[in-house]
Amino acid sequence: MQDLKKTEGYRLVKQWMQDRGNHPFIFQEETWQHILNGSFGLVNAPTGCGKTFSVFLGAIIDFINRHPDNFRQKKKNGLQLLWVTPLRALAVDIGRAMEEVIEGLGLSWKVGIRNGDTSINERKSQKTSPPEILIITPESLHLLLAQKHYPQFFQHLKIIAVDEWHELLGSKRGVQVELAISRLVGLKPSEPPLIWGISATIGNLREAGEVLMAPLERFKKKSRKHYVLVKAEMHKRTEIASIFPDEIETYPWAGHLGLKLIHKIIPVIMESRTTLLFINTRGMSEVWYQELLNVCPDLAGAIALHHGSVDPELRQWVEENLHTGKLKLVVCTSSLDLGVDFRPVETVIQVGSPKGVARFLQRAGRSGHGPGEISRIYFVPTHSLELVEAAALKEAMEKNDVESRQPMILCYDVLIQYLGTLAISEGFVSEEIFREVKSTYCFSALTTEEWEQLLFFLTKGGNALEQYDEYKKVEFTDGRYRMTSRRMAMRHRMHIGTIVSDPMLKVKLMGGKYMGVIEEWFISRLEPGAVFSLAGRNLEYVMIKDMTVIARKSNSAKSIVPSWMGGRMSLTSNLGDMLRKMIHKVAVGKEDSEELKRLQPLFQLQQELSIIPKEDELLIEHIETKDGYHVFVYPFEGRLVHEAIGALIAYRLSRITPLTFSIAMNDYGFELLCDQPIPLDDSNAYELFSTENLLTDIERSVNSVEMARRKFRDIAVIGGLIFQGYPGEHKKARHLQASASLLFQVFSEYEPDNLLVRQAYQEVMEQQMEEARLRSALERIRKGKIKIVFPERLTPFSFPLKVDSLRQNLSSESLGDRVRKMLKEL
Repeated sequence: MQDLKKTEGYRLVKQWMQDRGNHPFIFQEETWQHILNGSFGLVNAPTGCGKTFSVFLGAIIDFINRHPDNFRQKKKNGLQLLWVTPLRALAVDIGRAMEEVIEGLGLSWKVGIRNGDTSINERKSQKTSPPEILIITPESLHLLLAQKHYPQFFQHLKIIAVDEWHELLGSKRGVQVELAISRLVGLKPSEPPLIWGISATIGNLREAGEVLMAPLERFKKKSRKHYVLVKAEMHKRTEIASIFPDEIETYPWAGHLGLKLIHKIIPVIMESRTTLLFINTRGMSEVWYQELLNVCPDLAGAIALHHGSVDPELRQWVEENLHTGKLKLVVCTSSLDLGVDFRPVETVIQVGSPKGVARFLQRAGRSGHGPGEISRIYFVPTHSLELVEAAALKEAMEKNDVESRQPMILCYDVLIQYLGTLAISEGFVSEEIFREVKSTYCFSALTTEEWEQLLFFLTKGGNALEQYDEYKKVEFTDGRYRMTSRRMAMRHRMHIGTIVSDPMLKVKLMGGKYMGVIEEWFISRLEPGAVFSLAGRNLEYVMIKDMTVIARKSNSAKSIVPSWMGGRMSLTSNLGDMLRKMIHKVAVGKEDSEELKRLQPLFQLQQELSIIPKEDELLIEHIETKDGYHVFVYPFEGRLVHEAIGALIAYRLSRITPLTFSIAMNDYGFELLCDQPIPLDDSNAYELFSTENLLTDIERSVNSVEMARRKFRDIAVIGGLIFQGYPGEHKKARHLQASASLLFQVFSEYEPDNLLVRQAYQEVMEQQMEEARLRSALERIRKGKIKIVFPERLTPFSFPLKVDSLRQNLSSESLGDRVRKMLKEL
């Protein structure tokens, strides 16, 4: 075993760093030693503290030590380091940093980038003469596995580095990475490449590493190597400053306050060299960009916009100009969350709730992006209750209480796509690939029966589609499964990936007039006859035909308020827990932060009209207004959980007395509205929040079959059951949905044990309904105390929910007028 500090590679790298006024951190040296030892692991360090160099320089040191006499002269060494990154935007910046080191050390290495933007000529060049380092996205890595002779391309591979692993974990792109690693490890069983993950802090850090390293587990006994977690013991100072309104609203309502505070953040922007201003949605980022220019024309030419719908070339221009410090302000969404190295960024501003501790930490870390520097982040509330979240975020950051990311299991659609990819290139032997697939965390529970069913599906289309040749994609010849049809292979390559967009549906009246668009995930929850609001009208849902929602006008006073994609991001469980703790502090008179102290007028009014719940209490308010009878419930569990609990309680109440409800929700609670008194009281409250028969009641309270049918469309696209069309000739969403619906119906009737249908129902429960978190919330409520009160008028807690229930019935102007009128009445 080599002693790192006695090696030539270490001496040269350390000297190179010292020449630039830097020195290695302890965690970097620790990682380099582990790489020399042949160990694999996960590196965790604060943003801007050199996580990239911990693995990259380890690969350089190892290469120099293996070739001490001629490391500068050695050219065309084959692929040594495969660098997997979730974002294209990261590749250019990482490549630039790597090339600077290679040039400084005088190596003859080349750095290649492989993603959707890479030209055909560059790809051909990489294939004939592989660079020593290849920076690649998960999708492009699978495209490499779909090429003939790919084993030769990877034959010299020493290290696989997966950057920003916390972002990939818990997604199907993460599953793609797991499968690709299992294949690359399987290519060299005698000397598998080392796997190193690079991750920001998450709650289940050790488990995150175990998911990534799972394919190496079967080699541990033979090599006596083990998984190591390298943590940088470096405390990154973060300063959080809340922007307070001049007067605290005792009746807050979501969204409007942020723009009112714009004059307070202009001085912050002007005093900083460079600022990132984060907004949660693309639409609002456009609004803020224009408003900032209106309020401060001096920013013209020094402000830019960056989000996922902006042209890639323009986004790259913004990133370059951030890097050189030419831009003073960039208004952005989560598109700039990840680790692009913007050294000059001095200040970060977060507008509205970040919805999670990890996301807030990530964004804070974009400023002071260097060791020893202070990260500064300003919090701009969009309504006064969000100041409680600011207090919660401060406490969570002090305690380092960060969310976990749960890994996905048994994603059959991704596995089917992967097997098709291997069948195109070299073909695959069933026993060998089954063993590799089983070595991943995602598919460790895959049974032999399920594997056989997947192979039967690939070769024959399964029991239900056996009569149709287009589903017989793979043939079994000479002991290998191969895709021999060039047409099939071309179609497969074009659609490798797991990101499926969520389409919008047009809403059309039976008379022929279009009313607007709505997201299909929302409409899929509705039963025919349900009334929803759009464009200021109440509409009765009739049916979906050709991806168009057919509706008729309704005179019903009650309707379901749509949740839009922008507002769909839900509060995380960690932030919800912290929020309840902050409210508890107020309830017991221990306000220990500036935010909670400033909110005293709001809390005082809440206490006068109702109560402030303690941590073990659930507050339920019964309030009667001219609109009807309202029940407001405050679990503080996030929008998605409240949507599920609201539907569940409404269903259980309707079994007591036949009633029709409107449901509205936000991150703090939900509202049930009815034209008759709602029978929720001390005699049945605990029973209504029971976990007994939970799955059955959820399935009955929402249209679970229709939700699964919608979810199945994405699964069918990923699994290759539906062809999305050639470039420039993509099939319309309604054609895709029609095809998926037909397949779903066929499988449901003729192949009820179909794995993809099973997966669709599973994903609805786990992702849309957040079933585990819902169950946990109900159990917490049952163990605590339920406080039912009867305020005479709307309270500070209920007012934002009431406004949200009006929001989709009214335009923004008339909503503002209505809210002002309500405030006057209160």
